[in-house]
Amino acid sequence: MDPYFTHDLIIHFIFFQGILLLVVLSNLYLLRKARRGKATPKTPFVSILVPARNEEANIARLVRSLLAQDYPDFEILALDDNSSDETGRILREIAETNPKLTVLSGAPENSSLTGKNWACAQLASQASGELLFFTDADTFHQPNALRELVACMQRENADFVTGFPKQELGSPGERLLVPFFSWAMLNFIALWLAYHLRWKALAVGIGQVMLFRREAYEQIGGHAGLGGEIVDDRALAQKIIAAGLRWRAVHLSDLISCRMYANGKAALEGFTKNYFAVFDFAVLPYIFVYLYLLLLAWLPIIVLCAKALGAAPDASYAYLALCMGLSVLIWLLPFLEVRIPASLALLYPLLSAASVLTAFRSMVMSLSGRLSWKGRPLAKQRWKWF
Repeated sequence: MDPYFTHDLIIHFIFFQGILLLVVLSNLYLLRKARRGKATPKTPFVSILVPARNEEANIARLVRSLLAQDYPDFEILALDDNSSDETGRILREIAETNPKLTVLSGAPENSSLTGKNWACAQLASQASGELLFFTDADTFHQPNALRELVACMQRENADFVTGFPKQELGSPGERLLVPFFSWAMLNFIALWLAYHLRWKALAVGIGQVMLFRREAYEQIGGHAGLGGEIVDDRALAQKIIAAGLRWRAVHLSDLISCRMYANGKAALEGFTKNYFAVFDFAVLPYIFVYLYLLLLAWLPIIVLCAKALGAAPDASYAYLALCMGLSVLIWLLPFLEVRIPASLALLYPLLSAASVLTAFRSMVMSLSGRLSWKGRPLAKQRWKWF
């Protein structure tokens, strides 16, 4: 094998992984730092906003966890987004005995907004709160979750707070695809830079947990200003950064949990919808990044096998061991943060390969205009080279 691939590129990988390790460690420190300090006695009124479309399996669990919050002043607005299952009935039954819960019926589809953006815009228009807390139907909240989030916002004097919930994984397909999401977010976005630079590429918005000051949400145009944006949480975070508003990400895995997808097929469809959109449909950077990640995961293993067979004399067992050890470490640390089983870090080559295949599926489906979500077709997006 060529010495560049068996030696030089391995050293390059080690250097790159060292940088990622520093990013992960600094991120974990900052996420926990946002939870430290004395809470203020202020309890502004919070509107908890829940868009729900065909969520009969999750909605009761979520709403009951929200009703159990130990925060004194809040309302819950849940919007049945034209569900074809029992979501609306379940919500209305719970609301009959819980005055804090208001159930809204979704208006017909808006041609200028994608489904979730339209649902959230309707919720925001009916909310009374000084703070707006958007969360997803597939989450579960500990009783102190809202209190801790509001306290964090006040301590940090933030206009927007988000974070990384515990990720619940069920099927093998979920275990193969979902962990990549947390790994990528915590490895490739340095929060200490993102807090100080107005770079949209560094935006962090996790749709499962988005707490806004109402003035900030309205200043950036809210969901009503997102149009056909597919990745709404990231788009809102980018608007927060562009407006020069203050934001923070916070450690949440002890407060909020989420099962993003019910099975592997749903996970595949969800990430197919999002991956290419996160890159703003820029083809060449997208292809480069995912091919690089595939090489990062698999080349050291291939070289190790070649070395053992005598086909890579320039390779170093020590460098290869260090490279693969760093790979395990930079996968393990994000998994510990969001409470994904640590053993999955050892399977990082398979997780990388599955996510790269999903990424290319996302690009093909996006370019051909075949994307859909929850039974709704998504508009074909305009792509660009860079």
